[in-house]
Amino acid sequence: MIATELIKKIRKIEIRTRGLSRQVFAGQYHSAFKGHGMTFSEVREYQYGDAIRNIDWNVTARFNKPFVKVFEEERELTVMLLVDVSGSNDFGTYRYKRELMTELAAVLAFSALQNNDKTGVILFSDKIERFIPPKKGKKHIMRIILEILDFKAENTGTNIPEAIKYLNHIIKKRATVFVISDYLVPHEQDTDSMKDAFRLANRKHDVVAIQVADPGENQIPDVGLVQLTDPETGKTRWIDTNRHAVREGLTQWWLQRQTQLKELFSKSGVDFITLTTDSDYVIPLVKLFKSRGGK
Repeated sequence: MIATELIKKIRKIEIRTRGLSRQVFAGQYHSAFKGHGMTFSEVREYQYGDAIRNIDWNVTARFNKPFVKVFEEERELTVMLLVDVSGSNDFGTYRYKRELMTELAAVLAFSALQNNDKTGVILFSDKIERFIPPKKGKKHIMRIILEILDFKAENTGTNIPEAIKYLNHIIKKRATVFVISDYLVPHEQDTDSMKDAFRLANRKHDVVAIQVADPGENQIPDVGLVQLTDPETGKTRWIDTNRHAVREGLTQWWLQRQTQLKELFSKSGVDFITLTTDSDYVIPLVKLFKSRGGK
């Protein structure tokens, strides 16, 4: 992408997403993603009603009277964005899926910044393409926007279980994790491998799956004979869109695929949302935050 054009796009995304994070998502984010750990704060004398398990026996022995450890909620979070940069995301009938993924990553990162949380990124295809360690600050977020928007992946395939495995290995502390992908994966990842990966990750982290989709993936116009190319494998095939069975088959495949994904995430205990390139993501994302805030 030409430098001046890229700068304009980054600036446009920054203005929109910073505004949304302040005006729309700030309070919802805070209530939806709470600190999960308890950190040691101080030691004080035992008071009636204190839990016996919190007694500090070393201090108690030293002063010959009971003292307890006081803990407080660990508010600061680490937010990890796992972003799919495989070939299928350079597609869109309204706008490219990658552009929407970049906006989503930016609004989540700015919301985290408003909440004084750190944000890190894992860019993945069918391998780990890049890891950006968690940090705070506007400059860090601008780097994230630039990386996702203009990143040139070495590979074109998709391997979500591999990305989650890397997350569990590299991030030791519990984090809030957003896996942003179109979830168009090879057949062997559709069931057990992906379900097991998400289930394992959700035991350690707080995981949310965000699917970015385009209407052109489940609807095809009646335009006659067309050649289609798979951007991840490079394979091409001709199809006759005049045939109703072809168009209907694509729609049915999509509906079945969505049903499988919903079932997979439900069994894994992971919140799941689908956002499309032809509609605004604000309302469904706020709805997701509100539903989580009520938990």
